[in-house]
Amino acid sequence: MSKKKLTDVKLIVAAGKANPAPPVGPALGARGVNIMGFCKQFNEETTRLNLEVGSRVPVVVSIYEDKTFTFVIKTPPASDLIKKHVGLKKGSSATKKEGYIGEITMDQCREIAKIKLIDMNTDDVDAAAQMIAGSAESMGLMVIR
Repeated sequence: MSKKKLTDVKLIVAAGKANPAPPVGPALGARGVNIMGFCKQFNEETTRLNLEVGSRVPVVVSIYEDKTFTFVIKTPPASDLIKKHVGLKKGSSATKKEGYIGEITMDQCREIAKIKLIDMNTDDVDAAAQMIAGSAESMGLMVIR
């Protein structure tokens, strides 16, 4: 017989740096989950997956009736991958007013799309690259096609 799931909690946590401080502590502690157990398992898993320490990683924590949990680590947000590929600290705060703050090629968008493909709602790399290009444009980057 399977355990009954109470809820899913979605968090964005720094890879390898999970600790009981917000956002992890309040989100999981309020539901009676062993916070230190989660932090230890999460940090071990991000190390095993060779994720860059400190990079923001979405995680979905499933909490069960007996206060046990499982979690799934997703790929980093597209905006973080775009900033890393282009070498930006942050995107534009006023994309339509400031103009472009940098450039990204469709080949770079395809590389990012290959990384994000497992978490996207398509199996086509070119369609995923178009979605990444849209995110890049919203960040103030000119997409070179």
